[in-house]
Amino acid sequence: MSILDRLKHEVLTADGAMGTLLYSYGIDFCYEELNVEKREVIEQIHLDYIKAGADVIQTNSYGANAYKLARYGLEHRVRELNKASMQIAKKAVAPNGRFVLGTIGGIRGMRKSSVTLTEIEAAIREQADSLLSEQPDGLLFETYYDFDELTTVLKMIRPLTDLPLIAQVSMHEPGVLQNGMALNKALHHLEGLGADIVGVNCRLGPHHTIQALEEVALPEKAFLSAYPNASLLDVEDGRIVYESEADYFGQAAVKLRNEGVRLIGGCCGTTPKHIEATKKALAGLPPITEKKVKAEQPIIIKETAAPSLPRLHEKVKTERTIIVELDTPKQLDTNAYIEGAKALHETGIAAVTMADNSLASPRVSNLAIASLLKMNHHIRPLVHITCRDRNLIGLQSHLMGLHALGLHDVLAITGDPTKIGDFPGATSVYDVSSLELIQLIKQMNEGISFSGKPFKQKANFSVAAAFNPNVRVLDRAVKRLEKKIECGADYFITQPVFTKEKIIEVYEATKHLPTPIFIGIMPLTNSRNAEFLHHEVPGIKLADETLQRMKACEGDREASAREGVNIAKELIDTAAKLFNGIYLITPFLRYEMSIQLINYIEQLDGKIKERGIAHVQSTSN
Repeated sequence: MSILDRLKHEVLTADGAMGTLLYSYGIDFCYEELNVEKREVIEQIHLDYIKAGADVIQTNSYGANAYKLARYGLEHRVRELNKASMQIAKKAVAPNGRFVLGTIGGIRGMRKSSVTLTEIEAAIREQADSLLSEQPDGLLFETYYDFDELTTVLKMIRPLTDLPLIAQVSMHEPGVLQNGMALNKALHHLEGLGADIVGVNCRLGPHHTIQALEEVALPEKAFLSAYPNASLLDVEDGRIVYESEADYFGQAAVKLRNEGVRLIGGCCGTTPKHIEATKKALAGLPPITEKKVKAEQPIIIKETAAPSLPRLHEKVKTERTIIVELDTPKQLDTNAYIEGAKALHETGIAAVTMADNSLASPRVSNLAIASLLKMNHHIRPLVHITCRDRNLIGLQSHLMGLHALGLHDVLAITGDPTKIGDFPGATSVYDVSSLELIQLIKQMNEGISFSGKPFKQKANFSVAAAFNPNVRVLDRAVKRLEKKIECGADYFITQPVFTKEKIIEVYEATKHLPTPIFIGIMPLTNSRNAEFLHHEVPGIKLADETLQRMKACEGDREASAREGVNIAKELIDTAAKLFNGIYLITPFLRYEMSIQLINYIEQLDGKIKERGIAHVQSTSN
């Protein structure tokens, strides 16, 4: 009799966590490698769960795919480790008549760009083939936060086998997936893709798992499963612990059964004691065949009022648009900075941009300065946001704060590594890359938080992305731009470009893109500045003529500044013919240099209009 036949008439008890027990034993290396190196340890855990009453056990193969095994240099042992996991589990159940599920864990978390769906398909197919060769009673796909990943995997595996497939999602918030989809909708979609059992596991404890399932209708053909954590996790003396009594978990199992769940096990923090309590609590209880579903609470997400100023990415498509970077100060006196920002604003520029601790050196918070500029001086700020300094909690909080202050123009960037800055021992966070950050900001624009929870109001961010054209192979950089466009980037801002040839090359390489580009121009301040950029900043090379011109002014501050501005003007002559967007980077708070360039651009545009020479008007630049 198959597991599906049993589930037609029974509520089955599954096993609990494998990793929790191994962790409690002090094992801190690849758990899947134990299938070969410590077979007896894995077998004993299976036997302990069987003794506790588990009808179904899963193999110790959660992370046994090439992508995850590569962390330990074991990616060449996928087949060996998966086959061993099945052999150990089947040996344990041989005299007991229990079911064995081959376990395949999710790969993606928040970081979608870390591994593509194509790479996931290849890794999971190899793992699934290895498990299927040992004839399991079914395959269990568990701990999938990314719904696209799970649906991709399910579509690929379903045609390969007639064995039961169990598809389980994981939630950050009860009742809603990471992408904002309701759990009820998600599980029924998985059923439609051929999953025989659909459910949830991990992250949430029994209370919130039950709460989430209250809004889930019984599937038409599939069965429901639930493997909650023992509780919310805690940390004691640096070790992860779960505070949950086994009896409480057993009582929760009955409530899960009352919500129509027919396969009940445990995830993180659960032990044989929890499974024993579950088995006893469920004894004699038939499965639920009818259920009154708790009505989903209507989610009302309000629109945010449109900003009073036109969006930069719309404005630049039809007219000359200048934005100027003025980095916030490294010391507490902000008077000179504010005066500089006011002087730039008076020239009529579209926005003042401010980096987020550029070069990994601490500066006055750009959020604070942006708020002061907007509230006190009616200056439009464009705030840079790096992935370096804030984890996901901090990033969402920071963006919520920007929204509350009415600061809707942002630039999403990865951020310079901390080792180059003033505090090289500081930690770089990088929970997400700039691509994922763009996606998450765009998700906020739909009124959905990073965890999938509704915000009750849509954000209204216009999202710029960075473009570094100072690379050896420009085509690769353009490919990355295309990925950023797919993630939702509204426009691009480039790193400073120092030759006319590079400006033309950038135009030719990007003119097919539908997304506007602001080309970066930064005036040189002196010969030392030029030599530093040329010799020490990766990817930037100045023309020999430029270096010689700056060298000729060495020792004369005013002459050096004039020459630096003149060189920038020559670059603008080319850039203004090809790009509507000009991004001026102010060096060392010397905003008077940027003002000279702003005035020059305005004069140039006037001359162009007088001569009747049209600006390049394309949908891309």
